[in-house]
Amino acid sequence: MEGYDLIGDVHGCGATLIALLEKLGYRDCGGVYRHPQRKVIFLGDLIDRGPRIRLAVTVARRMVEAGEAHIVMGNHEHNALTYTHPAPPDSHKRWLCEHTPRHNRIIEATLAQYQDYPSEWEDTLAWFKTLPLFLEIDGIRVVHACWDDALIGQLKQRLPNGCLDDQFLIESADTSTEAYRIIDRLTRGANIPLPSGIAIQSGDGYTRQSFRAHFWSAHPEQWGDVVFQPDNLPGDLEERVLSESEHQRLSYYGPEEPPLFIGHYWCEGIPALPTQNIACLDYSAVKYGRLVAYRWSGEKQLSSDNFVWVQVVNEG
Repeated sequence: MEGYDLIGDVHGCGATLIALLEKLGYRDCGGVYRHPQRKVIFLGDLIDRGPRIRLAVTVARRMVEAGEAHIVMGNHEHNALTYTHPAPPDSHKRWLCEHTPRHNRIIEATLAQYQDYPSEWEDTLAWFKTLPLFLEIDGIRVVHACWDDALIGQLKQRLPNGCLDDQFLIESADTSTEAYRIIDRLTRGANIPLPSGIAIQSGDGYTRQSFRAHFWSAHPEQWGDVVFQPDNLPGDLEERVLSESEHQRLSYYGPEEPPLFIGHYWCEGIPALPTQNIACLDYSAVKYGRLVAYRWSGEKQLSSDNFVWVQVVNEG
């Protein structure tokens, strides 16, 4: 095998996923996309928002189950599991993830597209439970949002294969637990709250009271040193000094670590590397950006020349 093709957040852009696989040299053989010398690694977030969610899940799942691909869990797969899992009997909630207007909106397109296929949806949820939260494979690391050695070490002690069981899933919906801290950091990354009364009107239609922070600045001093999202911070907040408590929210992944691949952060523009050993592959496909892959063939120092992408068009 020559290497892996790592693919960022698909978010229901099923036809675009097929176009990217074909551009990468994969061909449909008996219902499974295969390459004679390479395999795919999906970075999670197959579902929600896009027009062909069932197609995206079917293509990826068939590849994984046939041994032609690997996958890690994204925050949207985790959200689907907690949204549909009943809360414990002693809880004040009906579901692990309360069905608030915001949560309803996030999963709306997925539920609508599976509405006439209830058995398929139940089977898909069962498959989501089998997805690991991280991969260490052939010299590379893969996680949806953020690699945190300490938290991954804690996860390995409890679940060596990195896959959730029902008890861990239930605990992960409780913000006071270790399970929540692990899920939140690995699938959502670090977030820093904005000052009271200040919000970001995000490009994806949400109002946010925090911003997403990256994890590869060795000695960050200001908010601008760690912000990692397309939306600008309001006013002069990029110059705001990081407090001690904000520093403690951050993870760090150094340049001596193995190559790492992440999604999640809805970048924009031409794909570029934030560091020589980290590649983010989420380029806002579902917002008519790019569905991006990185063709990894054993190199320890990543190169922007190895990005491959398809510009997303309206699949509706």
